[in-house]
Amino acid sequence: MGEMLTFPSNGHTCDGHIAGDGTGPGVIVIQEWWGLVAHIRDVVDRFAAAGFTALAPDLYHGESSTEPDGAGKLMMALNLEQAARDLSGAVALLQQRTGREHVGAVGYCMGGGLALVLATQRPDAVAAVAPYYGAIPWASVQPDWSALSAKVVGEYAANDGWATPEAAHALESQLRELGKDAVLHVHPGVDHAYFNDERPEVYDAPASVVAFNRTVDLFRSTL
Repeated sequence: MGEMLTFPSNGHTCDGHIAGDGTGPGVIVIQEWWGLVAHIRDVVDRFAAAGFTALAPDLYHGESSTEPDGAGKLMMALNLEQAARDLSGAVALLQQRTGREHVGAVGYCMGGGLALVLATQRPDAVAAVAPYYGAIPWASVQPDWSALSAKVVGEYAANDGWATPEAAHALESQLRELGKDAVLHVHPGVDHAYFNDERPEVYDAPASVVAFNRTVDLFRSTL
């Protein structure tokens, strides 16, 4: 359904997978640590089928991995300043394509953390954010949560040793204490990456359906 394109990225360029005819609200889909792989492109197409104009920027600029060690190295080597420019460029492209000021952001694993970061960096544009088992693994990235204006509805996993339920509950409490509209759901009995249907060892279809429908409802009600 979708296609690859190249868009301006604040003095540079970034490639991305986009789908949707531009009539629906814009949604940025942010990759897992694997890169812009087939699963993420498929997720973009799913949001387009639900009526959105969805874009996944290639934050690794052509690199990807199928092995955890390789993915971990790519994640930790990510140039965060460039990633911020790429994500902001994606915001601008969706604003241009849709004619709408506000966009939504959804991300998975590493991308869930980056979706939250983007919402604090572009509160003027990001009106809703859906982090899926998202954590921020870079010590140098400490979001200014006070800048967040988006509604946050997160989807986490009970059996997750990386983005732990305890961390999700703590972040939810922190955001609520700051007066933010935030709910981070923890799905019982599922593992990290339960939404990734290309990983049968962790994929959980019922939890994925609940999470996706809730994210679609979030974006439809806010964008």
